Amino acid sequence: MSEIMKAVQLHEFGGPEVLRYEDAPRPGASVGEVLVRVHAAGLNPPDLYLRDGYRALPPEWQPEATFPMILGTDVSGIVAAVGDDVTGFSVGDEVYSMVRFPDDLMKGSSAYAEYVCVPASELALKPAGIDHTQAAGAPMSLLTAWQFLVELGHDGANPFQPFPHAPVPLDGKTVLVNGAGGGVGHLLVQVAKWRGARVIAVASGKHEALLRDLGADQFIDYTTTSLETIAQAADVVVEAAGGPKMERFLGTIKQGGALFLVNPLGFSGHDEAARRGITVSSTQVRSNGGQLAIVGGLLNNGTIRVAIDSTYPLAEAAAAHQRASQGSIQGKIVLIVD
Repeated sequence: MSEIMKAVQLHEFGGPEVLRYEDAPRPGASVGEVLVRVHAAGLNPPDLYLRDGYRALPPEWQPEATFPMILGTDVSGIVAAVGDDVTGFSVGDEVYSMVRFPDDLMKGSSAYAEYVCVPASELALKPAGIDHTQAAGAPMSLLTAWQFLVELGHDGANPFQPFPHAPVPLDGKTVLVNGAGGGVGHLLVQVAKWRGARVIAVASGKHEALLRDLGADQFIDYTTTSLETIAQAADVVVEAAGGPKMERFLGTIKQGGALFLVNPLGFSGHDEAARRGITVSSTQVRSNGGQLAIVGGLLNNGTIRVAIDSTYPLAEAAAAHQRASQGSIQGKIVLIVD
């Protein structure tokens, strides 16, 4: 096996044009790790934030960069080698993972490459019923939906609040998902539906057909319909789009309900939420191979589906990032590795 591989590396922060497809050293599996030959790698918002140097964050939160770095967390591929003290995986197994997140949040988890080393605890067998493209689109977005709505699955510190996030029972409840057409949103819709909820999906009109097909009971085109039309209709709102004015969703939640913020930065409605008796909570998704093994069963039998917005060859990662920056993504963008 060659000691050199192809990868997409950063030598400086900036726009999509700073992503360079070039030779890089091929990693080797250390104790407790599995070397994966990558077939596909999914794009996620943290990839874009890191490429840009997290300039939207306060200066003290911005990374101290060590270049070159390789972005990306989500992979699907085949086991190429197994390190010492690894059980449960063998050379040739098809696997998928979210790699070392958020541990490598500020330095890249090295998924945009032909090979990546993955801690065995973060790895799961790829569901046989889906291909590598769909599997690479799943990990971060589906783990986010799972850890918000089903099981947190860890006791790591919560960077957004002083208390751990706690999912709530959804059976028979009404769940509103904002940003329902996006990578996390379309999976939140399906997880909530699987948990027995009535689901209201909020997105632009282009996403209606997909979201109804995925199980949404009601669709709201936010470009034509005011949220005031569903005043106090939801038990739980999951805000997956982020941005300004997230406080407006408080008016859609019943007394004693919950507002879950996938990206809470900029939310300023805590006092109003307290007056309304609404719990506001957030969490940061964490790698978890055990949870990927569980959700793999739902992917395998079609209970949950990963919508693919577009695919790009690994060498065209810059074009993929350009597409991601344009917004109005339907599902996931995935890089295909030859």
